[in-house]
Formats: sequence, C-alpha cells, structure tokens
Amino acid sequence: MQKKRLILVTIVLAFSVVACQFTSSFQGIAQKPVQALPTLVQSNSTNLPVAVVNPNLTADQDLLVRLYDTVSPGVVLIQQVGDTGSGLGSGFVYNTDGFIITNYHVVEGANDLEVDFPSGYKTRGTVKATDLDSDLAVIKVNAPADQLHPIPLGDSDQVKVGQTVVAIGNPFGLNNTMTMGIISAKGRTMDSLRQTNDGNYYSTGDMLQTDASINPGNSGGPLLNLNGEVVGLNRSIRTTGTNSDGEPVNSGIGFAVSVNIIKRVVPVLIQNGYYDYPYLGISTPPGGDLSLLEREELGLTSTSGAYLIDVISGSPADQAGLIGGHTSTRIRGLQGGGDLIIAVDGRPVKVFGDLMSYIMTNKSPGDTITVRIIRDNQEKELTLTLGKRP
Repeated sequence: MQKKRLILVTIVLAFSVVACQFTSSFQGIAQKPVQALPTLVQSNSTNLPVAVVNPNLTADQDLLVRLYDTVSPGVVLIQQVGDTGSGLGSGFVYNTDGFIITNYHVVEGANDLEVDFPSGYKTRGTVKATDLDSDLAVIKVNAPADQLHPIPLGDSDQVKVGQTVVAIGNPFGLNNTMTMGIISAKGRTMDSLRQTNDGNYYSTGDMLQTDASINPGNSGGPLLNLNGEVVGLNRSIRTTGTNSDGEPVNSGIGFAVSVNIIKRVVPVLIQNGYYDYPYLGISTPPGGDLSLLEREELGLTSTSGAYLIDVISGSPADQAGLIGGHTSTRIRGLQGGGDLIIAVDGRPVKVFGDLMSYIMTNKSPGDTITVRIIRDNQEKELTLTLGKRP
C-alpha cells in the first residue's frame, strides 16, 4: 500500500526523469568524442522485403485494448486520509449496489476514505466489513448508477499455469495502469493478517502467483483473464529490493487472493459482517514442505504430502486422532513421529497448500473431511469435523 502522498510520488518521479537525462548527457561527453555516423547508401534493389504486421499480434493487441476499455471503468483508486498522512490502493466495483472489493491492508485503521473513479468522479467510502484471514475488505459508496461498472468474476479453479493475465490498478498513484504477465503458480499459501492465540499467524491458502508487474498502490486491484473476468485480487509482492523511499519494488513475484475465495467470502461479509474459516488445528514446516534429507531423517516413504510438526491440543485434528511430531531427530528443530497427510476427500495432497486450498474454497465449519495419512509407514484414513478459527 502506498504510504506517501501522491504529490511526493510525482516529485520523485519527475526528479528521476531529470536525473536520468542529465546523467546520460554527462556520460556521453565524458566517455569519448562524438563519432561521425556511417553514410547510409540507398539500395536500388526493387526486391527489398516489405514490412508485414503479424495479424495474430494485431489481434492480440486489439483484444487487450478492448479488455482495458471494458474493464477499467470498474477499477477505482482508494485513498485513506488521516492525521499521519495518506495511504493509496486500488479496488474494483463488485455490484451495482455500490459495494467495492479491496484488501484489508488498504483500509486498515481508516477513519476517512476517498474513492476515485476513472471518470473523474470522487466520493466518500465507508468500510462495510473486513476479513483479516484472506486480507479482504468490502467498501460501500453512494455513487450514481452510471459510475458503477461491476467486473464479472471468473473461476480460479479453471485458471492454468502459463495463462495470460492482466493487472489493472494504481501503482505509485498512477491511475488505471495496466500490466500483463502470466499465472506463475497456483495454490500458494501465505501468513494471514490474523494472529493465533500463541502469537503466530493463521495460514491463508489458494493464492495465485503471477509475474504481472505489481507495485505499491496495486493492492486491492483485480487480476484478470483475457475474457475480462476477475481471477484474483492483487495482494502483495515478494522482493529483496526497495526504491529511494524504502518501498518494495516489483521482482516478478506477485500474489493474488483467488477469485473463488472472494466468491465464497464476500457475500457472507456483506450479509453478516464477518466470515468464519474452517479450522484444523495443525502446524506444518515453514513453507509447508520438507527437504529430501528431512524426509529421510523422518523415515518417510513418500516424497510428497503435508507433514504435521504439531497438532493443537483439543483442536479438530486432535479430536480426530491426528498426531504431530514428538520424537527427537538428528536435525535441530525437527520432531519425528508425526502424521503425513497424503490425501483429503480423495484428492492428492502433494504439499500443505493443496490441503489449505481445498478446505478454504470448499468447506465450512461443521463440515467433515476424510484425510488419508501415513503413520509408521502404514496408510490409514481418519474422519475430521472442521471447527472455526478461534
């Protein structure tokens, strides 16, 4: 989320342009004298190749232009105004009732919100409901009907790795910027923004990874397929670099909340003001996977699956009889003897993210699931009734 005022961003950008121009000129003078350009001799040949525009490239270009023209009226800029400055993010129109979807971290702590539409229309917005588990927020605006252009929702289960996607948002306050990339991966997990009772963070699943350029200010904007349907809500980037203001810069690894999470959660947020996520009560290794060396040390016969390093006492997983790691190994911090979940309701679980994505997009508190585990090199099935996150 943009943490500086827009005017500061403008000044920084303008200075950067001037600085680049001056540096380029200075280097041109200092390095070597100007050299004469070679003489261009015009050919008399009449067999020169004729430049031909690739019709497929033109069609792709026209598709992107139409997509932007159709979708961009539904993408808004959200500005949080307060005593300590302003925050800047994006959002998209959810329906004609004036509900707008964005990230929770875009509106966190907001007392006053400004929502700017691409047409130039501006209005106040109020936070209707928030969801820290998936970093979602619903904003309500009172805007004329001709300003509300809902963007259709797609199906993230049908999204394929390698599929072209576009992001539209307001990076660094540059209104309605469109970037393009692909789906880099599916089923990623991240820490949610809500803490557990012991001070850790719950996991959020079914995240999409993309290399479409996402920067501060893109948060809360839509990630779209080429049909102009929302497949995700841009949430964050992973980077090791920052700009001169200390803000993270894009490194080609961005994450978006899947649209199937949005479709499941947002209607309940609008109706009830909150959403209860299903709860297992398990912990897995950082990153949700084990190395081959760790699996060998644990004596696991499978090279995939979600290994349980801990099962919370009294949790649904505990009541179902699942076991976490409890014996020492030669690897520091790694406890042996835990169950390895290899399937849920007949679906393979290669990594922890597979388990989380399935439960978060298909199950609710009170539902039952069947997990297949490996314990002591023997497979067995256990039935588990999901709770709700404390």
